[in-house]
Amino acid sequence: MYELRNVTKLYTRGKDTIRALDGIDLTIADGDRLVIQGPTGGGKSTLLQMLGGLDRPTSGEVVLDGTDLAKLSETKLTSVRSESIGFVFQSFNLIPTLTAQENVETALVPLGVKTKERRERAAEALTSVGLGERLGHLPSELSGGQQQRVAIARALVKHPKVLLADEPTGNLDEGMRDEIMEVLERMWKEHGLTFIMVTHDSAIAKKAPRLATIRKGKITVKENAGA
Repeated sequence: MYELRNVTKLYTRGKDTIRALDGIDLTIADGDRLVIQGPTGGGKSTLLQMLGGLDRPTSGEVVLDGTDLAKLSETKLTSVRSESIGFVFQSFNLIPTLTAQENVETALVPLGVKTKERRERAAEALTSVGLGERLGHLPSELSGGQQQRVAIARALVKHPKVLLADEPTGNLDEGMRDEIMEVLERMWKEHGLTFIMVTHDSAIAKKAPRLATIRKGKITVKENAGA
C-alpha cells in the first residue's frame, strides 16, 4: 500500500518557485488501478516519479509498505526500484543494439539472476505479451506497439509489486493504443499488480476504476462510475 502524506515538490526557475506538488495526500491500496490525468505541467509525471522513487519530495512522506521512500539511502532506494517497481514509459527506452529478449533480461541483471534463468524468464515474459516469436528481433525490427510490449515484458519479468506507466500509449495510434491497454489490464489482473498510470487520453481515463486529477499540484480522486 502507498500512503502519501502532505507531499510537496518545489522547483526553482530563475527567481520563481514552482509548486509541482502542493500538499498531496493519497492512499493507493494493494491491487488498485489508478489513472492520473491533468493538464501539461500540472504535476502528473512528478507524482509518478515520487511513487517510483525516481525523485524525492521537498517535504512530506511517500510510504510504500511501511517504508518512507523519501528517507531511504540511494542504495536502498535503487534496491526497492529494482525489486518491487516496474516502469513503462512513452518512449519505450529500449537499448537499440540488444534483441527483445536481451532488453528484457536487463531488468534481471541487478537482481543477480543467473544467465540461464534470465533467458528463460525473459522468453516467458515476452510470450505472455504476444512476442514469443520475436525474441531475437532488434527494436528497429519491431513496430511501435511491439516495442511497447517488450517494455511491458521488461517491467514485469522481475515480478514487481507495482507497475508505473507514464503515457505508455502516447506514441501509438488508436488501434495500437487499445491493444496495449488490453495487455496492461490483463497483466494487472494476472499478476495482482498495483497499477498506476499517467495519461492525457480521456478514453483511457474513463475506463479506470479510480481517477486522480491533478492541477497546479493539487489532487482530487474519485471512483469512476464508467469503469
